[in-house]
Amino acid sequence: MELRINGKKRTVTADAKTPLLYVLRDELDMTGTKYGCGEGQCGACTVLLGDAAVRSCQIPASAAQGKEITTIEGLAQDGKLHPVQQAYLNEDVFQCGYCASGMVMSTVALLRAKPKPTEEEIIGFMNGNVCRCGTYPRILAAIKEAAKA
Repeated sequence: MELRINGKKRTVTADAKTPLLYVLRDELDMTGTKYGCGEGQCGACTVLLGDAAVRSCQIPASAAQGKEITTIEGLAQDGKLHPVQQAYLNEDVFQCGYCASGMVMSTVALLRAKPKPTEEEIIGFMNGNVCRCGTYPRILAAIKEAAKA
């Protein structure tokens, strides 16, 4: 099957029912997308399908055919971090970093849908992205900073 990932067509041999997460990590060696809970509850595996944030552990690879898939590896351009990535670094968000890619990808989806979200909208949208270290106040600050960029 053919998938379009980070602007490039990629041919994969995985079974159509294989979760997109496993195709990305195991077949394409794109390990920025993390395996967290495997049940779509933690957000660590979040990627963009078009402009929508999806849990890649829950979506079969075949469901992503014909759509643009963006992973954390596809955000930086020409050696320059995406504004959301930069804001997360500026706010010193991460401790263990396991939630990092999912948080960033969800934030990108949020800001594409709502460029100037309220604090309540941010909290509502990000609900379901779990940070094991509890850096939620810094995550909120980073999202607000990215919305200004």
